[in-house]
Amino acid sequence: MTAMKAVLRPGVVKRFCLAGLTGLAMATIVLFALDRADRAYPPPLDAARALSTEVVDRDGLLLRAFTTPEGYWRLPMRLEEVDPDYINMLIAYEDRRFRSHFGIDPLAMVRAFKQLIMNGGRIVSGGSTITMQLARLIEPRNERSIAAKIRQMARALQIERRLSKDEILTLYLTLAPYGGNLEGVRAASLAWFGREPAKLSLAESALLVALPQSPEARRPDRYPAAAEIARNRVLDRMLHAGLIPASEITRASRFPVSADRRAMPDLAAHTADKARAGNPDQQKLTLTLKRGVQSRLEKLASETASRLPPRVSLSMLLADGRTGEVLATVGSTGYHNAGRSGAIDMTGAVRSPGSTLKPFIYGLAFEDAIVDPETLIDDTPADFAGYRPRNFDRGYMGEVSLRQALQLSLNVPAVRLLEAVGPQRLLSRLKRGGVSLDLPPGGAPGLAIGLGGAGISLRDLVQLYTAFANEGRAKVLTDGTASHSDAHLAHPVLDDKASWRVGEILSEIAAPQGSPRIPVAYKTGTSYGYRDAWAVGFDGRHVLGVWVGRPDASPVPGISGIATAAPLLFEGFVRAGLETAGFPARPEGIVVRSRGELPFALRKFGPRGGSGLVSSAGSAAPTIVYPPEGARVVLRERHSGGLSPLVIKLQGGAGPYRLIANGTPSKRASRRKTINWTPDGAGASTLTIMDDRGRATSVNVFIEADTF
Repeated sequence: MTAMKAVLRPGVVKRFCLAGLTGLAMATIVLFALDRADRAYPPPLDAARALSTEVVDRDGLLLRAFTTPEGYWRLPMRLEEVDPDYINMLIAYEDRRFRSHFGIDPLAMVRAFKQLIMNGGRIVSGGSTITMQLARLIEPRNERSIAAKIRQMARALQIERRLSKDEILTLYLTLAPYGGNLEGVRAASLAWFGREPAKLSLAESALLVALPQSPEARRPDRYPAAAEIARNRVLDRMLHAGLIPASEITRASRFPVSADRRAMPDLAAHTADKARAGNPDQQKLTLTLKRGVQSRLEKLASETASRLPPRVSLSMLLADGRTGEVLATVGSTGYHNAGRSGAIDMTGAVRSPGSTLKPFIYGLAFEDAIVDPETLIDDTPADFAGYRPRNFDRGYMGEVSLRQALQLSLNVPAVRLLEAVGPQRLLSRLKRGGVSLDLPPGGAPGLAIGLGGAGISLRDLVQLYTAFANEGRAKVLTDGTASHSDAHLAHPVLDDKASWRVGEILSEIAAPQGSPRIPVAYKTGTSYGYRDAWAVGFDGRHVLGVWVGRPDASPVPGISGIATAAPLLFEGFVRAGLETAGFPARPEGIVVRSRGELPFALRKFGPRGGSGLVSSAGSAAPTIVYPPEGARVVLRERHSGGLSPLVIKLQGGAGPYRLIANGTPSKRASRRKTINWTPDGAGASTLTIMDDRGRATSVNVFIEADTF
C-alpha cells in the first residue's frame, strides 16, 4: 500500500508522463525522418521495369520478341498466366511467410543469425525474403556482407510500402535470373521448355525454382548434371514439407534435364521488324496474324527451300477478303537464310505480275457486256500497231471461247480484250482497288500491261484479288503495322456480276498435278524471262498469293506459275487449316447461256471475216460523248406510258454500231453516230456501244422521270 502511494505521488506521475511524451515525440521524429528518407531515396522500381518488346498475334499469342537494350530476354508476365503450382512451390521453398510478413521475416533472420554464429561468421543462408531478393535484383551488388543485407532489408521495407504482394511477386518473376541472358520465368520457360509457363510439369517447376539461386552454375545447357541435382533438392524439400506425395516426387526425379536451349519465338520476322520500326516506344505490338497459320506457312516455305534452285526465294501472303486483315505473311524461305537473301521481305517487292492481271481485263469486258464467257475469240497471230504478243508455249489455238482463253491464260485474246476496254481504264479500275501499277518511266500505259508489262507487289496483288471474294469490292490490307482505320475504297473494282463471272471461270481450272483437290479459284503468271512465278487463289473469303523467284530479279530457267507457284498455293491453303468458305452466290440478273443462245453480236468477238491478223491502226475506238459518265438524265414521261427516248451521241469507231443496255444487246445495229434508246424505267443504267471491230465504250448514267 505504501509502495502504491509512492507511485501515485504527484512528482512520480509527472516524471512518468514527461518520459512518455518524450518517447512519443522521439518516435514521431524518427518515423518522420524515416518517411522523409524513404521519399528522398525511393527504390529504383521504374528503372527495373525495362522489358523486351513483344509482337503478338490477334489472340495475344507471342510471335516474336526482342531483347532489351542490354541484351536480356525479359518478357512481361502476369501471375494468372503462370502455373499456380509453380508459384506455390516457389513460395514454399523461398519464403513460406511471404504473404504475412512486411518485407522482412524475423524468424528467418534469427535462423540465419544462428547459422552465422555456428559457422564462425560465414554466411550460410541469408534469411532473405522474396521482397529482399527483389531489392537485390533492382540494385545488383556483388558483395555478400552484413551491410549489404541491411541495405536489402531497408529496400524491402520500402518496396512493401509501395507494392502489393502480387505486384512484388510479379516483378520478382520478371527479373529473376535463369541462366545466360534469360531473366524472368516466362523467358526461362520458353528457352528451356519451348512453351509458355501457363502449364508446367512438377519437374519443370522444380527446375525453375532452383535456377535463380545459382543461375550460371546450374545452366541446363552447360551443366545439366548440376541443374538436375538442384532440381531434385527442391523436390526433396517439397517431400519433407509434406506438400507433394512421394510417388509424384519419385516420378519427377526420374526425368532427365534437357541440355537444349530453345530459340525464342521468331515468327513473322519481317512484319515484326516493320511494326517495331513504326512504333519504337511501344512495348507490346499486336498484329492481325494468326500464330498457328503463320507457323504452318513458314514451315512450308522452309521445307520448299530445299527443292528450289540456289538463291531462289519465295513469299506468301494470306488475307481475309471480307475484312482485309492479313492472316499470315511469309517474306522469304527463312529470315536468317542469307544464301537466299532471306532478310528481304519479298511480299512488298515490285515485280512483273505476268498474266495475273488478266482476270481484271476479262472482268471489264464482261462488265461492258461486249462478251460472254461463251463468246468465241481468235487466238491467232496478231499485230497491234507493232506489238505482237505470243502465248507462253509460242503456239496458237485458233478460235476458242473466252472461258477457255482465260483458263488457258492465252495472251492474244487478253490483248484483244484490253484493246477494246482500254489500258487506261484498266489502270483506273486497279486504282479503285487502292493499287497503282509501276509503269516504265515516261511511258503511257500500253497493251503490254495486260501481260506483265508493269510492276506490282504480292501484297498489292492479293489486295486486288480480295475483290473476287467480296462481290467486286477490294479491301485495303492491314496487318497491324500501321493504322488503316480511315482507308476506304469508295468504288468497286468490278461490278458484282462481272466479278462473279470471272470467279466462276477461274474456279473451274484444275488443280496442278499432284496437288490436293480443294475448292479454290486461282490464276497463275510467269514474267518475261522466267524471273517471277506467281499464283493467286481464293475461296469465298480467303485470298492467298504466292511468288517465287530471285530477289535480285535475275532469270530462273524452268520456273513458271503453274509448275512452281501453283502447287505451293494449294499446299498453302491446306496447311493454313482454315475452314473453306463457299464461293459467292450468283448475283440476280445473270443469265447463263450456251453459245447457241447468245445474241448474234455476242457470238464472236473481233473483226468480221479477214485473215485474223488484226491491226489497231485506222479509225479510233468509239467514244460516247453524250451522256457523259455519271450523268443524271431527266426524261419526260409519255402520255401513253413509258419514258421518252435518250439520244446517245458517238465519236470514232467503225460502224455499224450496236447498243448494249444493261447487258441486253439491241436487235439491230446502226450505222449512224446517234442512237435512240428508250429505257424501261428510271434508275441506274450501263450503256455500252460496240463497233464492228469489237471495240467498245461504256458509261454509267442515272435516269430520272419528269412527271410534269
